[in-house]
Amino acid sequence: MRVTNARREQMQELSDVHGGAGAILFGRLWERDDFETPFAFVHSAVLPPGGGIGYHRHYDSEEIFVTIDNAAKANILDRATSDAIAEAWKNVWDDYDVRVAILTGTGERHFCAGHNLEPPPGISAEDRERVRSENVFWPPSGTVNGSKFGADGSLGDHYPQIWKPVIGAINGWAAGAGFYLMLTSTDIRIACEEHARFKFALLSQGWVGHGPGATYLTRQVAYADAMKILLTDEPFGAKEALRMNLINEVVAHGSLMERAEELAAQIAAMPPVAVRMMKEFIIRFRDVPVGEAWRVQTLMNSLLTQITTDGDEGRIAFNEKRPPNFTGGIREKGDAFPELDAAERERLRGIRRDLIG
Repeated sequence: MRVTNARREQMQELSDVHGGAGAILFGRLWERDDFETPFAFVHSAVLPPGGGIGYHRHYDSEEIFVTIDNAAKANILDRATSDAIAEAWKNVWDDYDVRVAILTGTGERHFCAGHNLEPPPGISAEDRERVRSENVFWPPSGTVNGSKFGADGSLGDHYPQIWKPVIGAINGWAAGAGFYLMLTSTDIRIACEEHARFKFALLSQGWVGHGPGATYLTRQVAYADAMKILLTDEPFGAKEALRMNLINEVVAHGSLMERAEELAAQIAAMPPVAVRMMKEFIIRFRDVPVGEAWRVQTLMNSLLTQITTDGDEGRIAFNEKRPPNFTGGIREKGDAFPELDAAERERLRGIRRDLIG
């Protein structure tokens, strides 16, 4: 087993990385020759406030890490960080080769401790509050009450959502906007036993929240648990979060990223088009009557089996007793089935009865 660390003092500062803004810190951990598996490399990058990596593609890459790095200020969300996260999700969505993402924070104390409550430089608190008040009645176009749409056009910039799986590796406090971010942007959640703590963190400040956090919470845990979280604003730990099914697993801090990567590898091995359609189906149709949702699911399944190559690959691999190689391939548009005479049509009806009953 090989162990390595990403040390800031050993990282180099790079500017204009793939056309991105500002400067980042960059370090090489492992390269292709270090692996006996299909891994290409493991690099570490720290994006300070104002720094970024421009959009580019890594062909054949399947997993990506999105890390909130502002540990000195509890990984809080300021405007630059929020914009960087939204941009990261857009890049994840646009890159066909990325099949799953892991969202975490740096350090051992905070996943994300909320919003930066200070006004942006050059804007007074009075002007900010006036704009917020006017947004209730006159929100700018392309926003939800003044919050920009996310990557899929339905959620605000702080809480983007994409139709690819996101694993939350909760390494410390998830409070306020950090709690929201976990609720809205992650599908599977692994929490650190020693440091993960959770708090809605708004009612105690006299707010109910500007984002969709309360709505998401009541859909993800039992009513009684949600109301206790919302109305008392008490913090709670990883084991309590697991009891109420807010998270999936609790692990030791030293195993957090390893476990997140194990789950990511499992998901990356699944058929990518079916995975993204499964996530979209569950989110869009979870409140739809079962009969209607079932019909949509059947249509989605027909599209997958008829239009993608992965449906055939799954069946062939099962019959050949080998692991499937899912590529997400899309079939070319072909010719229509030939017209049938009455006898052939009746024969096909018999086959349909045998298959379906």
